[in-house]
Parts: sequence; structure tokens; C-alpha cells
Amino acid sequence: MTTRSELAILSLRAYSAALKNGEFHTTEIARDIGCDEAAAHQIKIYLSKLRLLAEGHPDEGLRPVDPEVAEVELRLPLEQRIHVGQQELSRIHHVLDQFTGPYREHTRAQRTQETIRVLTDPADVQQEVGLMMRRCTKEMVTMQPGGGRSAETIRAVLPPTLDLLHRGVQMRTLYQHTARASLTTRNYVRQVAEEGAQIRTTGEPFERLIIFDAETVFVPAARSGRQVPGAALVTDPTVVNFMYRTFESMWQSAQDFEAHRHDYQQAAEELRGRILRLMAAGLKDDVIARRLGMATRTCRRYITGITEEIGAVSRFQAGVKAARLGLLPDEEELASLTPGS
Repeated sequence: MTTRSELAILSLRAYSAALKNGEFHTTEIARDIGCDEAAAHQIKIYLSKLRLLAEGHPDEGLRPVDPEVAEVELRLPLEQRIHVGQQELSRIHHVLDQFTGPYREHTRAQRTQETIRVLTDPADVQQEVGLMMRRCTKEMVTMQPGGGRSAETIRAVLPPTLDLLHRGVQMRTLYQHTARASLTTRNYVRQVAEEGAQIRTTGEPFERLIIFDAETVFVPAARSGRQVPGAALVTDPTVVNFMYRTFESMWQSAQDFEAHRHDYQQAAEELRGRILRLMAAGLKDDVIARRLGMATRTCRRYITGITEEIGAVSRFQAGVKAARLGLLPDEEELASLTPGS
């Protein structure tokens, strides 16, 4: 039995031989290309399916056909089926498009009546966010605390984000300074920034949220353990405007995240200063880590490095020395950082 690759090679030689002979006779082809008649018969079937052999005069054998003619003959039924399929797609779109207006009108009315909609199922949140990204026409702003994003998250959000940017929608994202140390996050920032996205980081703590067209806000629920939280979808204009102004305020004081640069000395110094201020305020390591969007273990490494750098043997002594060195804020700012103030 001739393999497929062997059949392809032999068929090319048999077609060339048929062109020279003017006809395809199984016995002659077998002799010309050095194969048995069974293989020559397989070749005849193969070339016939490709429309490269056609019936000639009743007294003659099969004659070789121009490949361009064969291609037209093979393509014609496929193109007809594609044309029918395109017509069907157009019909489906036309029929369903008539129902879009009533649905959108109903959705707008529902959102006007229910200015806060709670989504408890994470799958519903993901679906709704994806829908809003497809419908977004002007701007999407996001606040992403907690340091760098995982590779899995990046893989999921990159395609719809690029699609959003390709449609001309503006995008601004705010991270915490700790995100600058994440290679996956920096790679993501580089890709979206090349398409027009603006990314900045800040040392201030904030909560996660997404705002679409300054009209709709997604506010995630508090996380319980490792369980993915739901979210509240807010459309009340007063609340949305407040959250948008909050974003704008933090955005103005944040620093550009230029992913191609590796010199983040200013951000590192700001992070170091905030850790010192929070230490002086008497906050525990896990609380400091949570406010700065980093892992507790990472935060402790920073604290250890800071205490060693200024020659302190305890957190209290670190606070005293930092004050002497002028690294701490004034009493009014310190009071604003203290819990319960």
C-alpha cells in the first residue's frame, strides 16, 4: 500500500509523464515511473480527485488538465457554499438585530431603576465585565491594587484589552509601586502601552474598581480567604462621579509606569518612606503589607533592610532614628496614618 507522502511524489512524476505522453494509461505510467500497476491505479484515482485528469475521446485514455482549470473546478462548489453561508450569517444578523433595540432599552431602564446590582457569582462578574468591555466606546479606567498580576490573569485580560484599544477606546490603569517589580506585569504594560494605554503607579493604598465610560462602576466584594469575590455593579451618577473623581485625584499624583525602564529609584524611595511612616505609626507587618499591596514576607524583607540600613535593632529604634534623620512626616501627617484617627 502506497503511503500518502509516497503517493504525492509518485503522482507528480506520473502527471509529468502524462503531459509528455499526452494521455494517462495505467500500464504506461507504471512503466515510465517505475511502479507496479496497483500503485499507478491509486495515482489515477488521486489525480482524478484533484481534477488533474479528465475523460478524453472514447478510444483514448485520460488526458492531463491544466492545474489552474482544476483549481477553478474544485473551488467553485466551495465558494458557492461559502456564499450561501455568508447569506445565512447576514440573515441571522438582520433578524436578531431587530431585537437589540428593545433589549438595550430594557437594560437601560432596569439600570435606572436598580442603580446598584449585586453579582454574587464570579462567573457572572466575569461575563458582565467582558460585555461592558465590548460595549465601552470612550474610556475604561481601572485601579488594580496588590502588586503585580499573575501570568494566568495577564493571559486572560490581554486579548480583550488589546481589542478595546484597537477600537480607539482610551484606557488608564493605576497600580501600586510594587507592581513595577513584576516581570509579567511589566511585559503586559509594555504591550498595552504600545497600543495607547496609559499606566501609572502610586504608593498610596486603594481598592480595586473598574469604570466604563464614566457611567458604570464595578466594585469587587471583600475577598473571603481564597474564594473569588462577587461584585457590585453601580450606575448611580452621583456614586459613579465620586469614584471617577477619586481615581482622577490619585492619577494626578501617580508616576508613569514605563515598562522599558529599570530605574525606579524614585518609586522605591517613596515606597521606603511609606514603610517607615507606617512603622512609626505602630502598624503591624501584615497591616503595612496590605496597605502597600505586597506580600507580608516581602514587606518584612523591606523592613529588615530598612532597620539594618539605619543601624536599628528594633522597630521602635528604627522609628526614633528615622525621625532624627528627617525621614518621618510631621505629627499631623503621622496622626492621619494612625488607626482610629
